This record gives sequence, structure tokens and C-alpha cells, in this order.
Amino acid sequence: MALFSRFFKQTEEAPRPELGVLLAERSLPLDLPGLAELVKDFDHFSTSERVAYMDAVAELSHAGVALPEPWKFAQYEVLPELVPHWVGEREAFFHRPFCEGLTLRVRLGDHRLTKAWAVLFETTIDEVLDQALYNLHEKAKDSGFDRLPSGIYQSTFRDPHVGSSALLLLPEFWDHLFPGQNHFLAIPTQETLLVAPQVLLPKLLEATTKIISATEQVLLATLLTQVEKKLVVANMQDPHPIAQPQRELRQLDLLQALRAQDNDLDNAVAGSASPMPLGTLRNSQGRTLTCATWSEGVAVALPEVDLIAFIGAKGEPLGIYFRPSLPRIHELRGTVISIWGPRRSRFDGFPTGEQLARLEVFATAEQMKAMGQDLAAKVAPKPTTPAAANALNTPGTTQKTIQAASPLPNNLRGAVLGVQGDD
Repeated sequence: MALFSRFFKQTEEAPRPELGVLLAERSLPLDLPGLAELVKDFDHFSTSERVAYMDAVAELSHAGVALPEPWKFAQYEVLPELVPHWVGEREAFFHRPFCEGLTLRVRLGDHRLTKAWAVLFETTIDEVLDQALYNLHEKAKDSGFDRLPSGIYQSTFRDPHVGSSALLLLPEFWDHLFPGQNHFLAIPTQETLLVAPQVLLPKLLEATTKIISATEQVLLATLLTQVEKKLVVANMQDPHPIAQPQRELRQLDLLQALRAQDNDLDNAVAGSASPMPLGTLRNSQGRTLTCATWSEGVAVALPEVDLIAFIGAKGEPLGIYFRPSLPRIHELRGTVISIWGPRRSRFDGFPTGEQLARLEVFATAEQMKAMGQDLAAKVAPKPTTPAAANALNTPGTTQKTIQAASPLPNNLRGAVLGVQGDD
């Protein structure tokens, strides 16, 4: 319709810029690969359409990205994919939030859709998304689910680009598997979609953590459920037996994002601000809390974790405090860092003993020291397998013994203070 509407527009009074002129203004050659096929309808473009079109061509060309095929060909190849929300924010592709923790992108082979591609397709983002979902449905229509010995179901759909996880976008493939029951879902990797009713939640948890323990690429650890046709995080309240394991899975997703974010801090922060060692601690009720370690003498990039473990200039433990009480130290103000993913603030100073006393305490300096962990200097042995380390993206951690009844594997449980390695 967009093409036909151009034939009925009133003639513009001012002459429209020629293709060669627009290319020259953007330092682009006339024989740019792929351009001739895209500009066959260029004579029918208005001035604003020509400018927008050439801006999109220039954006892709200067970024070293090949021009796409015309939409009449590309429409049969586009597919949706799900990625962690922080990945969507970090990478410069079009993405649209899907549910908590996940965002939706569109890919065409090895390329991902950008707004520039949509301009060159001469269509809307919504039309591209609709076509991508249609293509996925057609690819997956003959696939089904295998019933595992545990009773949970696993999708048999296989695709080298988007995997089974993309079927989360098409509830008609899975929302009828357990009639009359709530459906719980897991996509620990791109290639995996697991579905279970509430009665089999422990089995779903067991299968999910087993997969996470054996992979280097976690898509989403958190379990999801469907509520009134919408996918949401499965929030079980204590004392539900799955409440604490689900909390740990959500913390795993957060720590994975923060550790990926560490690599980009140098580019986001004016002047150095050190990433803070990260991990989790378990309180007396068995609830895990995220914890960052703040050492005196360096500027830090503090994430919005639950706890802060403070270390003095000589490596002495100063106590562990609840981060939400940090604003009580009004003399110490952080500056929000402009960066993708979880929120962080830069702090250049370090609290005095009097200031620390204003905070809500989790563990005193003596209790922290009694944990037997020298957070300033000691690096604990690394996990015995790369998979165990990668499941938490932890270069090295110090772990305390916890209740053996935890349903999570070893790499996902424990009272862990975030001692990082030097690699």
C-alpha cells in the first residue's frame, strides 16, 4: 500500500534530490553492492522519503553492514528471537520488551534487524514482527513435545538460528499441554523450551538447573508462568519450597548481566571506576541476598544489590550492610553511570566508621571476619569444571557450607562472598 500511495500524491513544487547527489553527500559510491535492487522505486519517493532512505543506506554502509535484500524476498526469511533484556540494550539492534528479563528481536540469517533495515524494507516494524512470527509458526507447525521421564515436556522444535526458546512467543504451541492447570516454562538456553504444570515444578527446577550447570550460554534462568494469557515471572512466596530456588535463579540472571556489564565500564565511566566483586550471601532464614564488595581506596561502580561488604585500606573487614540504607550517609553521593543494563552509580569516596554506623547492619566486622574470608586479598579455588564457573560467570568464589536440602546444584547454592579472580 505504501508503494501505491506514492502514485496518488500531489506533485511537489520543489525538485526532489537525485540519487547521485544524495549518495555523494554521504560519501557513498553509485555502485554500492545491493543498492540497485533496493532503489528500483526511488523515482516515486518523496523528498523526505529519499533523504530517510539514503540516511539508512549510509548508516549501514558506514557500519560495515551489507544492505538487505528487498522486502519482497526478505519477508520469507525473517524470524523472531528472544534474548536477555540487557543484551537487547547493549547491542545496537531493534528490540522490543517481551516480558520481564526478555526482549524480542528479529533476525534474517546471521543479521539482526535495525531501524535502518526497516526503512529499506519500506514497511513498518509491526509488519516485520508479524511476518517473523508467521514464519516461525510455519517452521514449527509440524514439531511437538517430548514427554521426559520426569513428566515435564520438552519442545522438539529445532532451528539453527532461533531455537526452541522462540516458541515462547507462540502460546498456541504449549498452553494446552496440561488442560486446566497453570503452565510453568523455562528457557535456560536458546535451544530449550521446557513446560510443566505446578505439581511438577520441582522437576522443572531440577531440569533447568541441570542444563544451566552444563552450559556456557544461559538465556534465562528464571522460571516463567502464564497468567491471563500473559507470560510473567513465576513469583512463589515463602514458605513455598520453590520460592528460594526461584530467587536464586533470578539472582543468577542479575549477576550474569552485571558481570557482562563490567567489561563496558571503562567506556561508560569518565575516569576509572572499578567493577565490584559480586556474589550472594544467605541469611539465617535461608534467603539469599546479592552482595557487592567495596574496598577502600578505589572509585567503584556500585550496582543495586542487596548488601555491601566493606573492606578497609589494609584489607580488614568492616562489616556487611544493607545497600538500601546507604542514602543515610548523605555526605556520600553517587553519580548515576550511563550504561546499558542494570543501574549503577559511581562512588569516589569511602564511608568513615561513624558513617557506617548509620547503616542497617547485616553482619558486624567481627561476624564478617568470623566467616573466615579475607575479601581483600584471598581468592578461593575455582570451580572444578568450566561449566560450573560459567553458570555463575564467576572467575573465583569463596563458598560456605549450606543446608544439603537445597534443590539447586552446587554451583547455584551457597553463602558466597564475591571474591573475584585476577584474570
